[in-house]
Amino acid sequence: MIALQSSEDAASPRLIAFYLTQFHPIPENDAWWGKGFTEWTNVTKARPLFDGHEQPHLPADLGFYDLRVRATRHDQIRMAKEYGIDGFCYHYYWFSGTRLLSQPLDDMLADPQSDMPFCLCWANENWTRRWDAAEHQILIAQKYLPNDDLDFIKSLERFFADPRYIRVEGKPFLIVYRPQHLPDAKKTAAMWRDYCRANGIGEIHLCAAFTHGNEDYFKFGFDSGVEFPPHNSKSSNVAWKLSFHEPFRGSVVEYPMIAGSYLERTYSSKNVYKGVFPAWDNTARTGSRAVVVLRSSPDNYEFWLSETIKRTRREFPGEQRFVFINAWNEWAEGCHLEPDRTSGKRYLEATLRAKRGESTVAGFSVDPLPSIVNTPRRSFFGDLRAIGTYHAHICWGNFAAWLKRFPRARAFLRGIYNRLK
Repeated sequence: MIALQSSEDAASPRLIAFYLTQFHPIPENDAWWGKGFTEWTNVTKARPLFDGHEQPHLPADLGFYDLRVRATRHDQIRMAKEYGIDGFCYHYYWFSGTRLLSQPLDDMLADPQSDMPFCLCWANENWTRRWDAAEHQILIAQKYLPNDDLDFIKSLERFFADPRYIRVEGKPFLIVYRPQHLPDAKKTAAMWRDYCRANGIGEIHLCAAFTHGNEDYFKFGFDSGVEFPPHNSKSSNVAWKLSFHEPFRGSVVEYPMIAGSYLERTYSSKNVYKGVFPAWDNTARTGSRAVVVLRSSPDNYEFWLSETIKRTRREFPGEQRFVFINAWNEWAEGCHLEPDRTSGKRYLEATLRAKRGESTVAGFSVDPLPSIVNTPRRSFFGDLRAIGTYHAHICWGNFAAWLKRFPRARAFLRGIYNRLK
């Protein structure tokens, strides 16, 4: 377990990075996406959506790794520890007894040399073909069958028993990604607690992820909450400022706005673990429906993490606390601390400076990007993109795609524009 060594340690939040295990082939992904599919399949097919758009994200030091290889995990652990990461939180995929992407997790448990503290986050949502966890094009669903509560907690016994498992006040720490989806969350939590008490595990600490609009944990009978940015972000969509290479139906938001809103955010229930992310751009998964975060940079991330650590120390003096980082290796979401070919180890170096209190970054950088449309005179289509709200932007994207089929109509509209300008 994570043990505090001194009063100084108690004042220093532990940095826990979420960890994705979808970097090895499994039969289900072979059937759904094609033979040999892994997260790298999505990553490498991404293309820029506008000038200056950094895609694809390609790995540097660790390469296109396969998590069935133990040496890869050992390299990850060494690198994470070197740059201040204190533990991994593995996403745990459990569907009424069916476990997916479990081989790296099981091998980690069986491998004493994987000496990184860890905890689990139950990713209790549907897997869908659109990567949106919705109720359509479902590949495998969360069914919440009558025996699921008991079967699920039984599946965690061997993890809770491991000495590397992260605990809070001696209690195994478990995150549920979407507690609002549990049919009766309080009943589920009570059953889990009763089972653990009766079977030698003792008390457990249940943490609700603040995702998909949820910002509460108390109403579910849980002990704490954890921020999960960019979920629940409060930032305006600025997609209308960009000239896309093709119709775009997603959203574009700005890192300083998201990070700033999280630094200022408070909750009615106080026991909430803060969260940050280094960058975000899930173009590799969702293409023109992506959420792209502009002005992500090592400096902006360093400032957010540093201020988050300071706030955690200030609000919970002397307590054992965690700060969560989303994520260690969410490559297809453009959200990773692992080195890439553009930034190298700069995000890792920023992590270590923030943790040690050595950051000299004084605020968020909001320098304009060359990709933003800011010239006095734009093209006709650029002007149309700038009109109205986000919904108008979506409508324009659909109209522009339709108009490409009618070159004479395009020429007619351009003629009108040239006469009026």
